Amino acid sequence: MPHLLAFVHNVAMHYVYLLKSKKNGRLYTGYTDDLRQRVSDHNSGKSSYTKNNRPYVLVYYEAYASKDDAQKRERSLKLRSNASLQLRRRIKSSINES
Repeated sequence: MPHLLAFVHNVAMHYVYLLKSKKNGRLYTGYTDDLRQRVSDHNSGKSSYTKNNRPYVLVYYEAYASKDDAQKRERSLKLRSNASLQLRRRIKSSINES
């Protein structure tokens, strides 16, 4: 029987993530299909929206097999304050430790 990780490496994952600015403590929510590259892009100033508040630390992410599901979740976190508030309460320690 093949190892489960062999299947994981062949699946394109999509991520919703929260970054925390070390400069001012503000949180930023985003979506990407390459989490490491996207965090690097934010920290190197390639994102005009976040470049003035660098550096950032990744405090949370969710992985989805479906691009559509990930984008819907990102929109929900950005547009529905209740969804965002519930997530921030759940990961409060992670946010505060960063």
